Amino acid sequence: MTTQYDTRRDLRGWTVFDRWTGQPVTLCGAEQSGMSWIEADDLIERLGRRAAGSDRSSL
Repeated sequence: MTTQYDTRRDLRGWTVFDRWTGQPVTLCGAEQSGMSWIEADDLIERLGRRAAGSDRSSL
């Protein structure tokens, strides 16, 4: 399974971005950047579960 989301290093940490658009992921109006690698990796996992329909919890 290919995930739609990935991480890239930024000046303050890591950014989670959409591989299809190349744009940073935005949740509740906040760009998901400047995160620790663990936070970014966890967010990608949750976004992937949500997209697959197996996770009904909120982000």
